[in-house]
Amino acid sequence: MNPRKIAALSAGLLLSVVFITGCSGKSSGVFQGYIEGEYVYAASPLGGTLTNLAVARGDEVKAGQLLFNLERDSEAASLNEAEKNLAQAEANLVLSQSEYARRKQLREDSLEVISAEELDQALAQRDADQARVGSQKAAVAKARWSFDQKQQFAPMNAFVHDTLYRVGEWVAAGNPVVELLPAANIKVRFFVPETVLPQIKPGQTVSVTFDGGPHAYSATVNYISTQAEFTPPVIYSRESRAKLVFMIEAKFSPADASDLRPGQPVDVRVNP
Repeated sequence: MNPRKIAALSAGLLLSVVFITGCSGKSSGVFQGYIEGEYVYAASPLGGTLTNLAVARGDEVKAGQLLFNLERDSEAASLNEAEKNLAQAEANLVLSQSEYARRKQLREDSLEVISAEELDQALAQRDADQARVGSQKAAVAKARWSFDQKQQFAPMNAFVHDTLYRVGEWVAAGNPVVELLPAANIKVRFFVPETVLPQIKPGQTVSVTFDGGPHAYSATVNYISTQAEFTPPVIYSRESRAKLVFMIEAKFSPADASDLRPGQPVDVRVNP
């Protein structure tokens, strides 16, 4: 199953558990929630056999670190051929530029030595060679892009949540090979009743605790849902409004985020 679908299904199941166990909040002002992660999927836009998986599940990677390589012999051959063609085109251009300059000088020295037609032919050849050089430069750039895309690097510092292929397996174009979780993408989701919603504002801090945690973790509210979860399809009565809950998201500092894992059930206290 697609990893994105698995993640969405897991989050949905966990969300159901949270609601069933009473996520509408406690009388003490502590609300239930869970840790959520937004994953980054490293993939190549081109397909190929995985020849090198440079990271393993659980690794910490730095921005720019190699993640994986796909087989790229054909791309290397294409790049080599394109570079040879460019070198030949550039050599031809040097000759045609020299010939045009020579004929132009002869024409200026004596109109009888070089005709206007001969000078025009030399100019046309030089212009054609210039166009070929431009075309070959574009071919080299395209071949180099294809060659480079067969290896992928970490776009930022991150935790390797999972690797999705083994060396020797065929990877289709666009399929993720490595699943990354940057610390900046770890957040807490919790749920508050309608009556508490006006007390929470973006930028407000909350304290997050969980079983076995060494201390409370501070997070900053960055998103407040505009819709209630499990919204009834009818106009709300006063009784049903009291049961509605709204999702809040808050982000951690990178240092705190490294101690947290998606799926952890947590308690959240809203700081005044």
